[in-house]
Amino acid sequence: MGNRADESGTDVEIYRKALIDTIHADTRSGAPEQLLDLLDELGLERHEVHTTGPVYVWHEVPEHLGPDEQKRLASRAIPALLAAGYKVNCTPAVFDEASYQQAAHEIRTGQSRTAAGHPPPAAAPPYRAPSRRAP
Repeated sequence: MGNRADESGTDVEIYRKALIDTIHADTRSGAPEQLLDLLDELGLERHEVHTTGPVYVWHEVPEHLGPDEQKRLASRAIPALLAAGYKVNCTPAVFDEASYQQAAHEIRTGQSRTAAGHPPPAAAPPYRAPSRRAP
């Protein structure tokens, strides 16, 4: 069982899972605990499946949120992930440009709280818009 992050060579792939309305955030196999914790702190819910082999880990936007709020939460997570140095891709179907820009502005101006244990890098990476791949 592979995942989109492994297939795409990214750290995090954010997309709507086929046949359901939940937004997923797949992390690469063996993702560091620091990345998984950051996704937790950004409001995504961690899920794990333990097998006799590997443990499969992914995050989801909380189901109790409406569709627009799910998109906003997922899009607001991207700047923090990029600022922490992770490579992120988000499909256009779940990307909310205004929420992304607001979160990026908050990070640049220091208005958002940094996640505990995740100080911002000395110099924030240049703006990188998520790629616009179709799901």
